[in-house]
Amino acid sequence: MIAAALLALQLAVAGPAPDALSVRVGGRVADIPVGAPQGVPVVRADVLALALGAGLEREDDHRFHLAIGDVVLGFTDRVAFVRRGQEAIPLASAPYVAGDRLFLPVQVVSDVMPRLVPGLTFDAERGELRRIARRPGGGGAAPGAVARRVAASRPAPRAAPVERAAVKPPAAASAPAPRPAARERRTVVVDAGHGGPDRGMTGPIGASRPRLIEKDVTLAVAKRVAAELERRGMRVIMTRTTDTLIALADRGHIANEADGDVFLSIHVNAANPRWKNAAAARGYETYFLAEAKTEDARRVAELENASERFEAVADTRKGDPLRFILNDMQQNEHLRESSELAAIVQRHLGEVAHGPSRGVKQAGFKVLVTAFMPAVLVEIGFGTNPSEARVLTDREEQQRIAEAIAGATEEYLRRLEPRDGTAQR
Repeated sequence: MIAAALLALQLAVAGPAPDALSVRVGGRVADIPVGAPQGVPVVRADVLALALGAGLEREDDHRFHLAIGDVVLGFTDRVAFVRRGQEAIPLASAPYVAGDRLFLPVQVVSDVMPRLVPGLTFDAERGELRRIARRPGGGGAAPGAVARRVAASRPAPRAAPVERAAVKPPAAASAPAPRPAARERRTVVVDAGHGGPDRGMTGPIGASRPRLIEKDVTLAVAKRVAAELERRGMRVIMTRTTDTLIALADRGHIANEADGDVFLSIHVNAANPRWKNAAAARGYETYFLAEAKTEDARRVAELENASERFEAVADTRKGDPLRFILNDMQQNEHLRESSELAAIVQRHLGEVAHGPSRGVKQAGFKVLVTAFMPAVLVEIGFGTNPSEARVLTDREEQQRIAEAIAGATEEYLRRLEPRDGTAQR
């Protein structure tokens, strides 16, 4: 995260983007054109791959794989992460597809590739990417080679569970069964609601000017949640760390790319202006993804889903009936876990909240639809209420809320360990 932010700052200070970068492989040097049609310096992935002698393969309309030697890097259209196996590396800006071509931020060339790919170095003074050693055989990857490397880089599928009834006790004493291997640190994806032109709700009711802007409060609390989770030994991915707009669908895609164990989306609630005494509405509530059962749950979902009006690019995957069915199956798989996580979060918030508990609820939040893992959306309080607005903008109270959410997440993941036979390192 820090490296990405520093690079973004360097690019901003450096002024206009260079016209080209150089790629040196052995004694051969190729110039790669650099453009900035959206204000961020980018290079074409196919041109870069050709210059490096690497392989570029398109998985679908949104996902690409770049194989350099034995290292496979995954990129997703408009998702600000690079994937290497189960690792997700954040970027200052997202790759994107235009005119059927994948464009990569210059940060990928100058910072990410040299860190992830052995034999690659970047000379910032000359603007030159150097490949010190090449795989035998030269040239680009043969057709299908990238796919084979991608398949090899993916984790092996989990073995089917063995039914206890089918296991017979040994006739004689034997050595104890080996303990299951400890898994990597649990990954929690923390999503700060809204951002950029999407301010979310503002409050409180009756204020001459907004004293609370949802996008600012959610980011402040999300950062504190992330810091607290990291302090407890977990790996954290944030969907945004600055005041920027991330599409609702992309937030879930980021979580999936990071192979997250849990997805937490932080929001601030707003009262229905038609309520008799709207300014008096108070309390906290936690949602999981399912069909809304109450009118108020539908109202809250509509309020948060309204962020889509700020997204200029439509998601072409919506019309794919097979994808819809698969998505629905994956979500149903995590329905019980999400409900359990929501209940634990709600209980922990009750230990620090100033307002009443409004309970665990379910609704169709679009930000949760694409996250294929236990996922909840937390409304930490009503920004429309003057007293709760003061609490939500207070740094100490934000820290208390963050500690409660982090504690709930830790408890949920600890309960999860006996079920999947893993232990956190």
